[in-house]
Amino acid sequence: MSSGQVDVCASPAAERQPGPVARWRIARRRERDIRDEDFSAFVAATAPRLRRTAYLMCRDWHLAQDLTQITFTRMYASWTRIRHTANLDAYSRRVLVNALFDQRRRRSGTELVCADLPERPEPAAATDLHVTLMTALAALPIRDQAIVVLRHWEDQSVATVAKIVGISVSAVKMRDARALSRIRAMLGDDFTGS
Repeated sequence: MSSGQVDVCASPAAERQPGPVARWRIARRRERDIRDEDFSAFVAATAPRLRRTAYLMCRDWHLAQDLTQITFTRMYASWTRIRHTANLDAYSRRVLVNALFDQRRRRSGTELVCADLPERPEPAAATDLHVTLMTALAALPIRDQAIVVLRHWEDQSVATVAKIVGISVSAVKMRDARALSRIRAMLGDDFTGS
């Protein structure tokens, strides 16, 4: 070669700049890593609250864990769209309630009706308040359970509960009042303060 010419093939591979496809892959990988870190931080911060809320609605820790995982799976699928634009707490509660409703619809079709009821143990004379309240809550329809838990346990406003459950504000007020009166009737005078 002459002294003024550069040999392109002789340059080491370390000095070459990556092509447009390689730069695009690196950028996508970097975006995915940032997205995954954001989502992991969100999951770590909200998982206990969501699991507790799910348990109050279904009274089964295993099912509550499953519902929480379903919630996070559905949120991860749309995480790039919702992470900066949505109220993530409200969005997660909405996804959780929808997952619970979906689960109840599927489960109702798989239940078996038996002619004879299984034997039940005698109720204890001194029942713990927690067990009594959970039993009373379990007697409500699932939508009413969700309204009572969101409204009184999570202390959400009526408008927020209406948005999460997908019904009008007046329907939330009516269903909440009826559910509370049913719970009071089930608990009796010992708990209502009369």
